[in-house]
Amino acid sequence: MSQPSLPFNYLAVDGPIGVGKTTLVEMLTRRFEGVKVLEDIENPFLPGFYKDRPGAAFQTELYFLLSRYKQQKDIVQRDMFDRLVVSDYSFQKNRVFAYLNLTDDELMLFDKLYNLLEPQVPVPDLVLYLVADLDTCMSRIKKRNRSFEKEMSVDYMRELIDAYNHYYHYYDRSPLLVVDTRDLDFPNREEDFEDLIHQLSRPIKATQYYVPRSRS
Repeated sequence: MSQPSLPFNYLAVDGPIGVGKTTLVEMLTRRFEGVKVLEDIENPFLPGFYKDRPGAAFQTELYFLLSRYKQQKDIVQRDMFDRLVVSDYSFQKNRVFAYLNLTDDELMLFDKLYNLLEPQVPVPDLVLYLVADLDTCMSRIKKRNRSFEKEMSVDYMRELIDAYNHYYHYYDRSPLLVVDTRDLDFPNREEDFEDLIHQLSRPIKATQYYVPRSRS
């Protein structure tokens, strides 16, 4: 069986915590022998953030901003676009989290730095926005059992999901494919993954919504 070709070189997979981004990135890069770009979850300020959100928020967001910027610049400098590149975040997620977590004064400083860095990072050919409801995200977070996420509150996750939905409602930087993952299980149901690949092999313009063929 021949592999369908994908009409893009750089795919960013985005969505709230626990929605399944990294798992899907791993599967796509294995299938297409691509390059995966996984964000640095070893942020030293992250445990403190989940325990005391206001106290560590600025350091946490600044660390992520600079770490993601370095990764994105490395993509360009190493000229990796001769292979499929799949990232488990979009650079714009920095803004989603910053607007949610920072005070007005902190946000002013953050935005100054963000506006200097953002024009230097590559724009994805396609953003795959994974969505799920609060219960689904919390269940998946619990299953992966990361120690620092045990302090995450339900209220924070609800705010984060709302912030993501608001941001991507107005997103127009690149083509966008919105995928509701509530009833999908890419690692354990091969037909779900194959159906998504079929969708990705087609040209996608503006914002489109993925409906599995078996349920359309």
